[in-house]
Parts: sequence; structure tokens; C-alpha cells
Amino acid sequence: MKGSLIIIGFFVLGIIVGLGKVIPEGFLSEQISTYVLYALMFLVGVTIGYDKELLRSLRKTNWRILFVPLATIVGTLGGVALVSMLLPQWTMAESMAVGSGFGYYSLSSIFITQYKGAALGTIALMSNIMREIIALLATPLLLRWFGRLAPISVAGATSMDTTLPIITQYSGRDYVLIAISHGIIVDLTVPFLVTFFCSV
Repeated sequence: MKGSLIIIGFFVLGIIVGLGKVIPEGFLSEQISTYVLYALMFLVGVTIGYDKELLRSLRKTNWRILFVPLATIVGTLGGVALVSMLLPQWTMAESMAVGSGFGYYSLSSIFITQYKGAALGTIALMSNIMREIIALLATPLLLRWFGRLAPISVAGATSMDTTLPIITQYSGRDYVLIAISHGIIVDLTVPFLVTFFCSV
């Protein structure tokens, strides 16, 4: 929760700096977001590749574990497609691009800003932060109403990092591997799905 509030704080600070024209106009070129994106992709790869124990555990895991991230992806995109019918100002593809962030706000919002502009990129950022906050705050209720896999699915890409402690606390330590593998798989789909829906 603290991490999400820090992110929201920096976002609000950025808006204030932009409105106050603290940074000279033209100082921040459009290429900066591209370089930040490359750096993020590199760091994601390093994080996954560096954790040898995690990769070893994933190799030993039953293949049926793949149904959890698959259900998350299909459920999220299906829900977004239905909600998009109530949002006439955005196309279904644009709404699906936002939904394809799966809680990975830093990466998806940069992609969407680059392809579709700052307005939709900001919506993507807020949508993904809200997904993480809901996972952090509503895990006890999700567990009671829908079972132990529900918090993992709601957490999306964050199930392997920021929401993992609360998932472990409520779903149990035996669900840690499922949460981590779910996060990695969903995480890896973000750049492909977001760019696909942005280019449709």
C-alpha cells in the first residue's frame, strides 16, 4: 500500500511540475519515454533472469498452473470489452489496451502514451494503480467470496512483487509459487498485448 501511495505522490508531483512549468518547455523530448521504456524492459529481463531459483521452480511446476494467468488475461479482457460499451469516447481496442496493463502501470502507461497520447496513458496509469490498490485492500474479501486464487488473479502482474506479501498472508505459503509464476507470465504478455491493441 505504501508503495502505491508513493507512486501516486510522484504522479501528482509530476502534474504540479508540469502545470507550474518548472521544467523549460522542449527540455523533455518525446524520445526520453522511449529510452525509459527500453530501460524498464531491460530491468524486467534482468530481474527474471537473475533469479535462478525461481526459474528452477517454474520448470518443476505442473503445467496446469498456466490456467491461472490464462484465466486472468481472458477474464480481464472480457470484462474490459463489456465495460468499453459504456465508454463511447474510447474505442474497444483502446479500452483493451488499458486493460492489458494488468497492473503493470510503469510499462503499459508509457506504451499507451507513446501510441495513443497522454490522456489515455494517464487513464492506463490510474487504472493499473487502482488494480494494485484493490488487490492490497480487498484480498480478505476476495478470499472469502471467490477462493484462494482470486487475490492472485486480481493482482495481475503485481502478484509476483508488490502484492505477494498479502497474497502469502491470506492465500497461504503453498500459493506463493502460483502467484510468482502468474505474475511473470502476465507480466510478459503486457508489451505484446498493449502494443497489439494500440495498433488495431
